[in-house]
Amino acid sequence: QLQASGGGLVQAGGSLRLSCQASRFTLETFAIGWFRQAPGKEREGVSCVKGRSGNAYYSNSVKGRFTISRDDAKSTVYLEMNNLKPEDTAVYYCATGGPCYSDADVHSVNLYGAWGQGTQVTVSS
Repeated sequence: QLQASGGGLVQAGGSLRLSCQASRFTLETFAIGWFRQAPGKEREGVSCVKGRSGNAYYSNSVKGRFTISRDDAKSTVYLEMNNLKPEDTAVYYCATGGPCYSDADVHSVNLYGAWGQGTQVTVSS
């Protein structure tokens, strides 16, 4: 089970840190992806971090602004979001069960099968 948290309302240029807490399973060997869905739009990939190695991948829209990291001892994956823009406004979800071996895998929304509840991020202009 995954639970996302840390969303909120922030002004453009601000920062937020999202957390994805895993329970009932050991996070260490699993890739975790962050995804988002804005009103009226399809869910899209944001970032993923590979199990064990911690290799991280990003969509072009967030590269250089967002940083994904994992603390397996706490069974938690973080998404540090800096220089937020109004177009980052969305419900953010974390998920596992999918691939994370390249930037292309960030977009493998349909291959991730275990989803947590989302957390709302709103960026005002």
